[in-house]
Amino acid sequence: MDAIYTAVATATHGREGRAVSSDGKVDLALAMPVELGGNGEGTNPEQLFAAGYAACFGSALGLVGRAAKVDVSDAAVTAEVGIGKQGEGFALKVTLRVELPDSVDAETGRGLVEQAHQVCPYSNATRGNIEVDLVIE
Repeated sequence: MDAIYTAVATATHGREGRAVSSDGKVDLALAMPVELGGNGEGTNPEQLFAAGYAACFGSALGLVGRAAKVDVSDAAVTAEVGIGKQGEGFALKVTLRVELPDSVDAETGRGLVEQAHQVCPYSNATRGNIEVDLVIE
């Protein structure tokens, strides 16, 4: 694959540091969530991953919706990213909650969401590595 765009960010001091993008548009304090023993006074990698996945999946849904001539411009995608112990390390799991416009019937909506899951770069990156559940609301 030839990259069309490459995002660059640097994190220092792991989960208790700072994340900064090369263009300076992202500059965030990082902190462990309270549930993992931190103070929760900054963002964490799971929140960043959830935001990116939700936005990317929404764009993929728009792409497949336009191709099918179905208006999904008012759709909302919520990504829930969980972290937990797996063996000696940790693993992630994702639930994507897709709220479709009332004008989209259930069968059409399910098909578009499943197509978006095949198109979305985050879905392609996680497939076979992270459990991803699709929920249509």
